[in-house]
Amino acid sequence: MSALLQVSNLVTEFGGGGGHPGLKAVNDVSFTVSRGKVLGLVGESGSGKTVTGFSILRLLERPGRIAGGRILFDGTDIASCSEEEMRQLRGKRIAMVFQDPMMTLNPVLTIGTQMVEAVQAHDKVSKEVARQRSRDALGLVGIPSPEERLSSYPHQFSGGMRQRVAIAIALLHQPDLIIADEPTTALDVTIQSQIIYEFQRLAEESNTAVVWITHDLAIVSRLADDIAVMYAGRLVETGPVGKVLTDPRHPYTAGLIASVPSQNRRGEPLHQIRGMTPPINRLPEGCSFRTRCDRATEACRIMPGLIPEEDRSFRCIHPVMKEVA
Repeated sequence: MSALLQVSNLVTEFGGGGGHPGLKAVNDVSFTVSRGKVLGLVGESGSGKTVTGFSILRLLERPGRIAGGRILFDGTDIASCSEEEMRQLRGKRIAMVFQDPMMTLNPVLTIGTQMVEAVQAHDKVSKEVARQRSRDALGLVGIPSPEERLSSYPHQFSGGMRQRVAIAIALLHQPDLIIADEPTTALDVTIQSQIIYEFQRLAEESNTAVVWITHDLAIVSRLADDIAVMYAGRLVETGPVGKVLTDPRHPYTAGLIASVPSQNRRGEPLHQIRGMTPPINRLPEGCSFRTRCDRATEACRIMPGLIPEEDRSFRCIHPVMKEVA
């Protein structure tokens, strides 16, 4: 199956110019997503996940810019598209669910007005048809009395309800690709499960590709087909989600998994990765994780490339290996 989205050696910089190098928030990132598949893009805050999503949609604000690599969407080079062509892609064929729904919703317009405008921006349908589609989308994400809530303003919704509205807007056109940036963070467990189910159904029935940006490994284990782990702007491990989460190779991936509370025994302290993610302007020489890694040696002062292993890859010369009984 050919990939719907193909990101190759993506580099996104902030600042720079005038002969000075920029700061690489995304550095040499490559991955593919096929139709009907879900890729979980995971890592701590500041790892470059959201900037990667913004780069795909060309939503970077200055001084951010794509400094290298290619982004192919259904065979089209995103970098070569005009702004008008990007406007036609955004919302219709590529949708994004932002972490903060107030980035999406206009506080002075009703939810119904915003959703109807979103429908009619890409589809020439009547206002009645657009309103029906909007009402159905709100019901799909679990908003009660959707007909009445179309007349409400964003401030009349809770944070979790606003997030559900943002997800409903993303689903209006059944896009080919959805980039979801921490879309269930503000939702309770019941609604979270409902949203995950709807995304799974959308991928399976509508052949929609999904890039799910999160730090929650539990959600990724339930939803994603493949996983890409980011640290300090680089991919450190990729592969099938079941294989990576049960048998990680990179020490950072293993540390994230061990930090999940369910992995710890009752009465024992929670595992944690020592230290903090370094700022991108003060990354250590070589492997960015070496100052927090218990397996680091002098050899780690040279940045390793991604090492292939069957259907996965990892960026480490001292990989974690399961002990064979």
